[in-house]
Amino acid sequence: MAWFDRRKRQRDQLVFSWAAGELAYVQAALDRNGRHQVQRFGVERQGGDSPEDFTKRLAALGFKGRYAQIMLRPSQYQIFQIEAPAVAPEELRTAARYQIRDMVDVHIDDLTLDVMRVGDDAGRTINHLFVVAASNTLIREVMGMGQAMRCTIRVIDIHDLAQRNLQSIWARRNGDIRRANAALVVTDDSQALLTISANDELFYTRRIDLGAGYMRADWGDGAVQAQAVESELAPAGANVVMASDLSMSPGEADRTQRVVVEIQRSLDLWERTWPKLMLGEISVYGGERSNEFARRLAQELGQPVTALDVSWQFPGFEGGSEADRLLCWPLLGALMRNEGRKL
Repeated sequence: MAWFDRRKRQRDQLVFSWAAGELAYVQAALDRNGRHQVQRFGVERQGGDSPEDFTKRLAALGFKGRYAQIMLRPSQYQIFQIEAPAVAPEELRTAARYQIRDMVDVHIDDLTLDVMRVGDDAGRTINHLFVVAASNTLIREVMGMGQAMRCTIRVIDIHDLAQRNLQSIWARRNGDIRRANAALVVTDDSQALLTISANDELFYTRRIDLGAGYMRADWGDGAVQAQAVESELAPAGANVVMASDLSMSPGEADRTQRVVVEIQRSLDLWERTWPKLMLGEISVYGGERSNEFARRLAQELGQPVTALDVSWQFPGFEGGSEADRLLCWPLLGALMRNEGRKL
């Protein structure tokens, strides 16, 4: 199974993920305007079902005979950045396997690996690689879910690349795609993923610990006074907010400060590492609390923060429970992987 396999654009697409007993899926088709018309999406939870009963439930979804791709969740793999070894392209995986053998806590032979270039190496004298590593057991498990759905699995993707795709279409619509843009997306109850991209390429990725229950916490008394901000980094029409008065409990304020410190460290590292790629904007996604989350970070970072809204590109992605939408939203980015990007 080749990861990140790039194929011709297909009009009818199916993407799913399987983690923690939850199978999330999105089925969509390209319309004449190049948008992904979502036909259906949802989450099937195994709960107390036996494997046999759950398999029957998955088979009943009606995906038999379809081609599908899998998106791994951040908790299901590790991603490393290493200096690119001076070897032929066909030898990169083997060389990368050797280089990360001491970075993982399992035997290297128990891992499935793939590699991709970091960004486009503009302005740097040393090339770097991202190395993605997932356990062989996990790969067999998610492939088995495809079999249970009676699908043919062609591609294994990762959340980082799906997120890159979503932030790139947001940047293309609201700013200069050549300017770097950062996205912070809540991935589960206690973690978010920070990625920085430019010109449709992924340059930086990092997990940010939010703390358990952060997105469910009481962030204040609700009397938030928000005001629009005009900035050359935030083009007209962007949903930019700054909070002028955001009250919260001392405990939540302290937790927010820790999150902001980690984000700021990443932004400072970016400025030192890629001085020629100015960071254009920061966008966030946290489901129905995205706007509120953007206000909090805008106040603490002292710069505009937008809510990452890509709904215009995915008509039909509406309704359903908030929990299901949060799980399915990253899958929308995986739908876009066949649109000519270099991997």
